[in-house]
Amino acid sequence: MNKYIYYGPFKTYIHDFIELKQAVGYKYFTEAEHLKRFDTYTLKKHRTGNILTKEIVMEWCTKKPYEKQENLCARASIIRQLAIYIDNLGVTAYVIPKNYFKSGDRYVPHIYTEDELKRFIQETDKCHYCSEYPYRHLIMPILFRMIYSCGLRVSEARFLKVKDVDLKRGILTINQSKKDNSRLVPMTDELTKKCQVYSEKVHLNIESERYYFPSKDNSSITIGNIYKNFRKFLWKADISHGGRGTGPRIHDFRHSFAVHCLKKWSTDGKDLMVYLPVLRVYLGHDSFSETAYYLRLTADVFPEITLKLETTYTDLIPVLERGDYE
Repeated sequence: MNKYIYYGPFKTYIHDFIELKQAVGYKYFTEAEHLKRFDTYTLKKHRTGNILTKEIVMEWCTKKPYEKQENLCARASIIRQLAIYIDNLGVTAYVIPKNYFKSGDRYVPHIYTEDELKRFIQETDKCHYCSEYPYRHLIMPILFRMIYSCGLRVSEARFLKVKDVDLKRGILTINQSKKDNSRLVPMTDELTKKCQVYSEKVHLNIESERYYFPSKDNSSITIGNIYKNFRKFLWKADISHGGRGTGPRIHDFRHSFAVHCLKKWSTDGKDLMVYLPVLRVYLGHDSFSETAYYLRLTADVFPEITLKLETTYTDLIPVLERGDYE
């Protein structure tokens, strides 16, 4: 649900546009926040405007001195989609031409090596008690193991409820996925056992609606808390980080999981045409192309199997130019 209220000259269009996006399955939370800023801008600068003109759009899309090119492209894309929606209603609106703003270099996911993963996890195990976040030392070792070994998005792990973690069968129920898709994700026996020990310490009185990884006030653990600890573990594990926006990222654990799966299957002589659909369901992808993207990453990261992949799956491997397969 959209928590923002809009007051500018395009408030009705913005409100209805976001409702439409969310009705078809998109969360559209970040975009709603962007559109709130656009609403505030038009209320201040173009209060009497009733047409989304080129002047308004291009003025809004002027690059800020501190802004990265990809952030500008993201802002422009949201306004372009809003303009298309308004235009489809039969109302005049300026639609920015597709790819009008050239994107910067796309981020290439960091695929963690086995040694990096080992060092990182070892550092999470050393996490100590903190009164500000009393469960931190218990959460971090499980959270990061789960993100990697189950190929989860960080939001999927954050919003797990106690009822979503089946400790008997070792299965996660993911309900907070993209487009509100749900799926079942099996855990390894080792992770299941660690979750059992963790649950005995954190969830003695089982409350099914409680977040599995709670903060001090029992809300879900914040992304800021996770990121802060992630950077600390990276540093202690001696894994170089280029600064915010350059990676490695938390989300790269998910990419690493997918690439490592494909690498193992390829090395074991498995037919990837059979196994790719399995990976697609496991990761919660909507399209086959999202999963095939990892063939390109696998080929680039592991040169020893590049020829095999590119020869056998030449029509499936896309050019490595997408950075939005989440």
